Amino acid sequence: MHTNSWTADDIPDLTGRTVVITGAGRGLGLITARELARAGARVVLGVRDTEKGRQAVADLPGTFDIRPLDVSDLTSVRAFADAWTGDIDILINNAGVMDIPAVRTADGLDLQTTTNYTGPFLLTTLLLPHLTDRVVHVTSELHKQGRIDLADLDWRTRKHNGMRAYQASKLAVVLFSLELQRRLTATGSPVRSVLASPGIARTSLAAGSRSNVVNRFTFLTNDPERGVLSVLYAATEDVPGNAYVGPDGPGGFKGSPSLRRPGRAGLDPAMAGRLWNATADLVGAGTR
Repeated sequence: MHTNSWTADDIPDLTGRTVVITGAGRGLGLITARELARAGARVVLGVRDTEKGRQAVADLPGTFDIRPLDVSDLTSVRAFADAWTGDIDILINNAGVMDIPAVRTADGLDLQTTTNYTGPFLLTTLLLPHLTDRVVHVTSELHKQGRIDLADLDWRTRKHNGMRAYQASKLAVVLFSLELQRRLTATGSPVRSVLASPGIARTSLAAGSRSNVVNRFTFLTNDPERGVLSVLYAATEDVPGNAYVGPDGPGGFKGSPSLRRPGRAGLDPAMAGRLWNATADLVGAGTR
């Protein structure tokens, strides 16, 4: 399904709806927050630095709620979830890092894997009782190069490689969506789990990565305003459970939002189930 003419102006009226966005203080997350608030949503920004979050939206129209949330810190994730009351219509797991050196979090976990996957897994499962519409997981076309090692999800025994860890974390996100949707469907829940890839968007995400060189080739990339359209489409249009929304251009690098397919490894239900259980054990989520 191609949506060549779809823009942020096509977002439906979101008055009365609540959206939670992680990592929304800058980049694609901030643009997402701006556009959803412009459409009438109450937008909750889960950010590490609440003062910077307030400054980021100070001049934007709409209703914003700034709350502390660091998805790489499982204590912060649990505190955010414990403090939540009321419904969440849309949860957007946007926060992410790319191709960073090996660093351990306060919980002793790999920082990149936790930021991109483990923390969002815990946040989503804890907030699930509050969700009414959908979860949007921001992934990457690079998940197609990812490999999951269930015996070493957290890069304790393997030699750490920043890019391989990034690819694996984004594949884990795709598999998480698959298993989450299976569980939602099995319980008769109307909530949908949806994936969005912005393609290659020219943001600061890859600033410290060797892959940042691609940002110099604008003909291969989306500017941030266009890259965010896949996320906005996945969050607001009537797409099926476990839909994968990404740019319609060659390789999914750039273009307008369209319904695409994840890589084959992201469509393995057996692996998705095993990954869920291994992740629940890792974070102590009690969601096996």
